[in-house]
Amino acid sequence: MATDSCDGCGRSVSLAGGIANIWTFGEDDGSDGTAMTLEFEDGTSHLLCYPCIAAIPDDPTAADVDRLEQVDEETSRLRTE
Repeated sequence: MATDSCDGCGRSVSLAGGIANIWTFGEDDGSDGTAMTLEFEDGTSHLLCYPCIAAIPDDPTAADVDRLEQVDEETSRLRTE
């Protein structure tokens, strides 16, 4: 599995997929510390970890991604500055 960093909070994430995950049978299936690339209506795309995905509003923009910060290993939030 490859790794990258979340565009929102910067935490290290695993990128599941490809031949590396074919024989995992549910163990180390990429569900922990993984991320997803989201394409927003404003035309931008961002690799976000699941805590950041949970923190962004329903109709996110690139500005919302810029405001994300890591609270701990399981939580992200939007800065209110």
